[in-house]
Amino acid sequence: MLLGSLLSGLRSPAYAVTLIEETGDVVLLARVEAAGRAFEETPGDYAANAVARFSNSASDEDWLALMTALEKSDAPAVTCLGNMVRWALDKDDADIAPPAKSCSCGGQGGCHEPG
Repeated sequence: MLLGSLLSGLRSPAYAVTLIEETGDVVLLARVEAAGRAFEETPGDYAANAVARFSNSASDEDWLALMTALEKSDAPAVTCLGNMVRWALDKDDADIAPPAKSCSCGGQGGCHEPG
């Protein structure tokens, strides 16, 4: 699967949250739900915005780590999303207080408006 196609799919909130749920990683799902609440987003929106943020803001080292993980993975979509979401969660955890009523795309244009 080409990376561009993979990333396009992961930007869908419904697909992103389904992948997180399918992993069975309840800790990750709980972290995504909590972060979503902090930004007034659904878990799917937070996960999809994490993909956009990573795509636009990750360092070369972050991308290299992702590519290495993907090479070893039997489930590239799950691996890709998991790495990107964990990256976003770590970035958000480093912030003292996220801005009120702001989305998690970080101004990167990954917002998924309800409706």
